[in-house]
This record gives sequence, structure tokens and C-alpha cells, in this order.
Amino acid sequence: MRRLLPILRLLALMALGAVAGLGQAPFGLWLLTMAGFGVAAILLRRAVSWKRAAWLGWAMGTGYFALSLVWIVQPFLVDPLRHGWMAPFALVLMAGGLALLWALGFAVAHAAGRGVLALAGALGLAEILRAYIFTGFPWALSGHVLTDTPLAQMAVWGGAHGLGLFVMLGAAVLAGLWHRQWFSATLAVAALTGAWVWGAARLQMHAVADNGPVLRLIQPNAPQHQKWDPAFTPVFFQRQISFTAEDSGKGRPDLIVWPETAVPLALEDAGLVFEHIAQAAHAPVLLGIQRFEGARMFNSAVLLGADGVPGQIYDKHHLVPFGEYIPLGDALSDFGLRGLAARDGNGFAAGPGPRLMNLGEQIGQALPLICYEAVFPNDINAATDRPALLLQITNDAWFGTFSGPYQHLAQARLRAIEQGLPLARAANTGVSAMIDPLGRITAQIGLGQAGYVDAVLPAPGLDTLYRQTGDWGVLAVCWLLLVGAALARFGPMRAKPR
Repeated sequence: MRRLLPILRLLALMALGAVAGLGQAPFGLWLLTMAGFGVAAILLRRAVSWKRAAWLGWAMGTGYFALSLVWIVQPFLVDPLRHGWMAPFALVLMAGGLALLWALGFAVAHAAGRGVLALAGALGLAEILRAYIFTGFPWALSGHVLTDTPLAQMAVWGGAHGLGLFVMLGAAVLAGLWHRQWFSATLAVAALTGAWVWGAARLQMHAVADNGPVLRLIQPNAPQHQKWDPAFTPVFFQRQISFTAEDSGKGRPDLIVWPETAVPLALEDAGLVFEHIAQAAHAPVLLGIQRFEGARMFNSAVLLGADGVPGQIYDKHHLVPFGEYIPLGDALSDFGLRGLAARDGNGFAAGPGPRLMNLGEQIGQALPLICYEAVFPNDINAATDRPALLLQITNDAWFGTFSGPYQHLAQARLRAIEQGLPLARAANTGVSAMIDPLGRITAQIGLGQAGYVDAVLPAPGLDTLYRQTGDWGVLAVCWLLLVGAALARFGPMRAKPR
């Protein structure tokens, strides 16, 4: 039993993390996320050392990420004979590796004050660090669980990391009640209530627009294991042509949007295909395609004029590590290791960075985002000018049909709120959607469906504080929480024993 008890404790803490992960899409049980962090704050105070606190953080984080990122095995199962053996290792290593940052956060929180404020500050800093180091991976942030609540509107001030602090406010309610700190619990309830009321009022004050330019979003629903199969590529391409040419009875759209890598040819070889698309569209078409510059290959978005001539080109710049490229890929390819979405060697080359695309006087300037790029608000903030809309093309067939596509959609909704801009999203297998500047979905095509939707483009909202300041404000708040907790514990104003 003595040997078994540590294992049972470890499994129980992992289960606690998995419960907290149930706030992520598609479950949406955000109260369980708050409760999970509340229990973690209670356990943190009981930890006898920073090492025990670190184990607490690592075990809880491993359970949290194992559930939240279970979709990560799907890309390896597209070609199971080649990559399937890596699937369990990918999930275990990803969950355990990301949990190391939680271990660091819990250890620092224990050293600083062991209270929920110290945990909020330290874990907030750890999550910001996760969003930037090693090209960043800000997926499954705790703040993402609030996307479907009025609290999501607070993202105009602090983005997704700011929403994470509101999750910790919920944890403070439970921890305060447990420790009979009535004032702290009441203060946390008051702050959550005030933010909820403000967010609900904001949603009520801004009606969904019913006039404006119309965008047609195309969703061919090409499963990843068939997408590049020569027997199926003509089927999916013709499906897109049919949706493009179809008459909805409401006139032709102002812009037609195809998803990422929608054309099964390279840009240099697609002249006749573009003519075929133009004959069906009778309008500009923005589509995803691969292109080459010498030996370099790019994942690109191309704007075709009504005459079918390629015009503006945007190259994806924030690539997926070990998916679209592998560092030292030419050397590692000799051992059979290649990026999942790459054809050979180093894989895709990175574009120069965020670039606006002019979609005409009626629509205005758009900031293209190709798949993974919608996960990074700091990249969107790096655009030189504020666009009129965000335009994401993606191939979420890589993420399977369970949690990945829904989590990607939730992050796109938060990008719209953070920027105060509409976001149009064309996804290969779904979910394609038009999202207004408050993160509401005004039109969509469900996951796993083939079809199209003509959606009115909502007008841009007011500029936001988050677009102007990024994560600096939340970074400052986290440091203040951490320093304040340390001063309360070790400073000259701490309570002295009688």
C-alpha cells in the first residue's frame, strides 16, 4: 500500500487536470475548469515544499493537456503505416512536456505565497511563456473555456490570457469558501458578476448586421486520407466548382473563399484550372494553393480576379513545427522523419510575415490567416495596419472529427473579439463560419458536411485595447499578483504570530 499510494495520488491529480480540461470545446463545462483550479489552489497550500508543488502542477497539467489535446494523435493516423507508431508518443510527450511549465508555475506560486493569487500570477506567467517559446503553442489556454460566455467579451482588454485570470477568479471563490476566507470569496464573486453583466450588456447593445458585402464560404469536406488521392481529387475539386457556380437566388457574392490547399496543383501549373474557376465564379475567388520558388515550397493564399488571373499572393509565415517543417529536415529525412504535411526534407518555407490583402473597395483590406496562424494573436497584432476583416482558410481535416476543429473555431472567435473585427472562415471539413466582431457566429457549415453558405460580412467594431497593447497588460498584472502575494507572506506588513 505504501508503494501504491503515491501512484494513486499521481493518478488522482491527473484526473483532476482532466476534469479541468472538460471546459475546453467540445465539452464547454467551464465551471469544472474553475472548480479544478480551485481544488488545485487548496492542494497547493497543503504542499510541504516547492518540489511537492511542482509535482502537483506537473501531474495536473499532464491530465489537463492529455484530454484537451487528444486530437493531436489524428494527424499521425492519416497515414498509419508511416506515422501511426508516433501517435501515442506525440500525446504523451506533448502533455507531459507542456505540463513542465505548469510545474514551474506551481513551484513559483508555492515559493511566493501558496495562495490562489500567487497561483494566478505564476501560472499566468507560465502560460504566456508557453505562447511564445519554441515558436509558441497557445492552444488549450484556460481562458479558452469562456468563449461561449459573456465573460469572453473581456478579451477586448486582455485577450485569452486575460480570460485565464477570470478562470482563476472562479478558483478563488472555491478556495476562499474552503478556507473560510469570506471576504476574498465575496470579492471574487463580485468581480465575476460585474464582468458577466458588462459582457452580457455589450452583446445586447450590438446587433448582428444584416447588410453589407456577401462572402460565399466553400466547404468541400475532403477527408485528409483522401484529399491527395488521385482517385478523389477530381471529385473534391468538382464539388468546389459546383458550389462556386450555384445560384442561391440572392445574386452573386462579392467574394468566394475556398479553404486551405483547395487546388490539387501547384500555382505554376494551375492556369487552366484557374480559368475553369473563373467561369464558375464570375467574382473574385480567394483560395489556398501550394506554390514554388525554385526549391522552396510555400503554403499560400491567392486572390483570383474575375478573369481568373492570379493577383495578390500571401504565404503562410507561422508554420507548424514537425508538421509543415522539421528543423534539420534534410538530415532527419534520411531516418524517415518528415513533416506530416510536407512532401520532403525541410518541408514548407516560411513567408515574410503578416501581410494585408486588398479585396476591393466594397470589402476592404483583409488580413489572411492560414490554418494554424489564427492561434497566435501576437502575430495578428503585428500587422502594420488594422484591416477591415480577418480571413482564415484552413484544413481542419488534420484535427479529426472530435475536439480539434471545435477548439480551432473557438480560438478564431476569440481573435475576432480581441481585434474587434469580423472573421470569415473557410474550412475544408468544417467548421466554416462567419464570425462578427463580438465572436458570435452569424452563419456556418457544420463539421463533416459538404456545402456552401452566403454570409453577410459584419462591419468592423471599435479598435480594442488588446490590439494596441497585446499581452503586456496581462503580463504586468501577473507580476503584480505574484509580487503582492510574496510581500503579503514575507514583507514587513505580514501578520506576526501572537
